Amino acid sequence: MPTIIPSYVYALFAAVIVSTIIVYSCSLVALNIKNQASTQQLKNIDEYVATQSLILLSHTTEDNQNTTQFIDVPTQVGNQIFWIQISNDSSGAWVESGFGTTVTSSELRVDIPATVNASGTFISSSGRAVLQCHFEDQTASLTLTSK
Repeated sequence: MPTIIPSYVYALFAAVIVSTIIVYSCSLVALNIKNQASTQQLKNIDEYVATQSLILLSHTTEDNQNTTQFIDVPTQVGNQIFWIQISNDSSGAWVESGFGTTVTSSELRVDIPATVNASGTFISSSGRAVLQCHFEDQTASLTLTSK
């Protein structure tokens, strides 16, 4: 009889280990799905800001004209603060974003298909996003700020 009791203990111990592995695996899958959804929502925000930039550029056509538009973005994505930045270089302009309050280069990038000088950063915890366009000497400038 003493040999039967250890086998029950071993079986119980093995069941606890297997159930722990299953619970851990399920939680990792759920976390991965949540992260993918948050990343997709952030990409949608980038596309929205790029679209609003083009709309603003199309409405600003005269020299020395300033146009301002509030951008409707959420205050958090997946319970996280995020940032949006518009930038440009010699190859073009783009919108990029990421999580947190520290602005760094990001993989999430959407091009703005226009020749424009773009600059500015918005952090979701700092108020409403404001997109400003100024047209001078045949050059359009976009600025993203918060109010």
